[in-house]
Amino acid sequence: MNTRDLVLVALFAAIIVVLGLVPPIMLPFNVPISAQTLGVMLAGVILGAKRGALAPVLVIILVAIGLPVLSGGRGGLAVFAGPTVGFLIGWVPGAYVTGQIAERFGKPAMEALPQTLGFFAASVIGGIVVVYLFGVGYLAFGAGLGLSKAFMGSLAFIPGDLIKAAIAALAGRAVMVGYPLLPHRA
Repeated sequence: MNTRDLVLVALFAAIIVVLGLVPPIMLPFNVPISAQTLGVMLAGVILGAKRGALAPVLVIILVAIGLPVLSGGRGGLAVFAGPTVGFLIGWVPGAYVTGQIAERFGKPAMEALPQTLGFFAASVIGGIVVVYLFGVGYLAFGAGLGLSKAFMGSLAFIPGDLIKAAIAALAGRAVMVGYPLLPHRA
C-alpha cells in the first residue's frame, strides 16, 4: 500500500465514524436505523475490496482502544461483549465482498445504469447479506437468541439498509464519473 491508499482508508474510516454521529432514523415499530453501514457500503463500492475492508478494520481498532466512534457514542471493549458485535465484525467481510463485486463494475467506460445497478447489487450482497450473516449468526448462536427470533428481529432493518444501498450505489457512480478511485485499487 502506498500513502494514497492509507489516506483513503483513513478517510473512509472517518466517514464511517461521522455517519455514526448522524442521529438514528426511527422507523415504525420503534426501530432505529443508523447510518454507519452506509459508510461500510461506500468504502467497498468506492475503494474496492482490499482498501474498502481496511476502513472498518480501522474503525474496529478505534472501538477496541476505547474511542466512542460507534452510533450512540459507544466504544471500548464492552462493545465486543454485546449482542450486536456480529454486525460490527461483519463490516469487514461485508466491505470486502461489496468491493469485490463493485470492482467488476468499476470500469470507467461502463454505462451509467448497469454500473449503478451493479454497485447497488454489490451493496446489497456485501453490505446487507454478508453483514447480516455475521450479525444474525452471532445473535442466534453467540447471544443465544435462536435463529428464527434473531432473523425475524433483524427484518425490520432491511428497508433502511436497502435505502443505504441505493445511496451507496448512486454515490459510487458519482465518484466513478468525477474521480474514479475504484479502477486504481491496491
